[in-house]
Amino acid sequence: MSIKDFSDDTKVIKTTTRPDPETGAINPPIQLSSTFVQPSLDHFGKYDYTRSGNPTRDVLEESIAALEHGNRGFAFATGMAAISTAFLTLHQGDHVIVTKDVYGGTFRLVSQLLPNYGIDYTFVDCNDEAALKAAFKPNTKVVYIETPSNPTLKVTDIKRVVQIAHAHDALVFADNTFMTPIFQKPLDLGVDLVLHSGTKFLAGHSDILAGLIVTKSKELGDAVYFIQNAMGATLGISDCWLLLRGIKTLSIRVKAEAANALSLAKWLAEQPIVEKVNYPGLEDFDGHDLQFSQATSGGAVLSFDIGSEDNVRQLVQKLKIPVFSVSLGAVETILSYPPKMSHAEMSAEERHACGITDGLLRLSVGVEDVDDLKADFKQAFEKN
Repeated sequence: MSIKDFSDDTKVIKTTTRPDPETGAINPPIQLSSTFVQPSLDHFGKYDYTRSGNPTRDVLEESIAALEHGNRGFAFATGMAAISTAFLTLHQGDHVIVTKDVYGGTFRLVSQLLPNYGIDYTFVDCNDEAALKAAFKPNTKVVYIETPSNPTLKVTDIKRVVQIAHAHDALVFADNTFMTPIFQKPLDLGVDLVLHSGTKFLAGHSDILAGLIVTKSKELGDAVYFIQNAMGATLGISDCWLLLRGIKTLSIRVKAEAANALSLAKWLAEQPIVEKVNYPGLEDFDGHDLQFSQATSGGAVLSFDIGSEDNVRQLVQKLKIPVFSVSLGAVETILSYPPKMSHAEMSAEERHACGITDGLLRLSVGVEDVDDLKADFKQAFEKN
C-alpha cells in the first residue's frame, strides 16, 4: 500500500513521521541551515538556500499535499502570506470574484491592496447563481470562496461554483481552514487551489503562525512556487517542525472538537437569550444538507447572536472557561467578537449586510469537557 491508499487517520501519522535514514530518529530533523554546501562548480544538490527549499519544510509541504489530495503543497509564514500569494498569481488587469462572506483579513487585502496592482474585484453571494454568473467579466480569472464562511458559517455549494467558474475559464480558490482536510477536500470537488491558516486547526495549540497552499495542477503549483521563492515569505524551519507535530494529532483533535461543538450548538439554541445559532451541524441550519453533501462534519466553529453589544460585554466578563481572544482552531475554547476582531476592517453597514450583527459571537470549541462548557455559559447567561 502507498500513502495515498491510507485513511486520513493514518495519513496524518505516516506523512509527518519520517525516520532519519542515518540515525533512525523517528521525527524528521530540524534542518536549521540557511545555506547548503554544493558538490562542485558544475553539480548542485537539491538544496542550495532555505528560502528556495529545505528538507524539513519539504516534509510539511508533502504532508499537506497528501492530505488534500493535491499535486503540490507550500508553507508560508502566515495564513495571510498564503492568501496573498494565491492572489499574486493574478496579473494587472485581471478581475477576481470573492464570496461576500469572507474573513476580514481577506476582505482588507482584496479591497485595499489588490487595486494598487491593477486587479479588480467583485464581492458576491456565491450561492446566488444569477448574481454569481452576472459578476463574471471577460477578465475574470479566479473565484475565491470560503466554506463554511467566517463567522456566519454560511455554506457554499463548491461543485456548483466550480462548474460555473470553469465554464467561464476561471479558476476556483477555496479557504478550507474551518473544515481541514479531515472533514472536507475541495480539490476532490473540482477546486484548483486550497488555502489554510495553518495557525488554526492544523497546528492546533495557539503557538505558531503558518499558512499553507495546495494546488491541483503542476502549472498552478509552478506559479505558486515562483512567487513563494521570489517573495520569500516561507515558514521558518522550527515552525515547520511544530506544525508537523500538530498535524499528527489533527484527526483526533478536530473530531473531538466537532463533537463538542455540535452538543454545545444544540444547547445554545435552547437558551432564551440566544437569538440565533449558526452551525452547519444543526439539522435546521439553512446549509445543513449542502454541508453534508460535500463534507463529513459541521466542524468545530459556530457563532451565535445574543442581541446586542451590551449583552456581549456582560457575557465576556462572566465566562470562566473560554478565552476571549482572536484566532480559532486550538485545543482551548476561544470566544471572539467579530465586529471588533476578525471583521473590524468592515464598516457597520458592510458587516450587517453579511449577517455580522452587533450581538454576534464566534466560538471555536476546544477539547474541554462539554458539560463544563455548558455549565459555564449557563451561569454567565443567568447573571445577564
